[in-house]
Amino acid sequence: MHRSRAGALVPALLAPVLLSTTPAQAMPHSWPQFWGVQVEQLEYRLGDDTDVFAWDFDAFVGSDERRFVWRSEAEYATEEDAFEQLENQARVTQPISEFFDLAYGLRLDTPEGATRLHGLIGIQGLAPQWFEIDATLFVSDTPFARFETEYEVLITNRLNLVPSLELTLPMVNDEGIGAGAWGPKLEAGLRLGYDLIDRTLTPYIGVHYERLFGQTADYARDDGEERDALFFVIGARLLF
Repeated sequence: MHRSRAGALVPALLAPVLLSTTPAQAMPHSWPQFWGVQVEQLEYRLGDDTDVFAWDFDAFVGSDERRFVWRSEAEYATEEDAFEQLENQARVTQPISEFFDLAYGLRLDTPEGATRLHGLIGIQGLAPQWFEIDATLFVSDTPFARFETEYEVLITNRLNLVPSLELTLPMVNDEGIGAGAWGPKLEAGLRLGYDLIDRTLTPYIGVHYERLFGQTADYARDDGEERDALFFVIGARLLF
């Protein structure tokens, strides 16, 4: 487990919380003002080589000034009977503008095989035209960056179409997880959903596409894997 540099980042990343919270302020009467769980993806992906069960959710508690977020993302390949990806993030978010929040914290990856611990810092929020943006730098001895965006197109009051894009960019070689320096992984999706029960439950169908580039694609070929994959998707979004 690569903890040397990431472990040293913990005090620095959590310092803004500790310094800005005195004992008298540690638990104001209005805290927490809200909590909830937002499941962006809970889906089954049907592909040529393997099917994948995937999830992506945030569980949060806090106030308008600061909230704690547990984010979990996973991809479980049924053919290999193993996680291709399993990550959990502990995030603190606080506003830096009317539409954007600063996020900082830790990320732990525990797929089958290599385990990684990273510090994280980034921004998230709404860009012009209501694009949802999440840009994060993950810092350790195997640093990488991730950019995510999606946009909800309302076809009717209940029917919606959500295109999404995610780009992961490793900055060094990490053969343990098949990541090559500056060899990005691109994921693109298009999901058609129908809101039920006041948007609490939104079943959807769609497509999900993945492609590897550069040294990351070379690692995949060495392992006998394809550099791209296309999946048909069925799943649901949940909000409670």
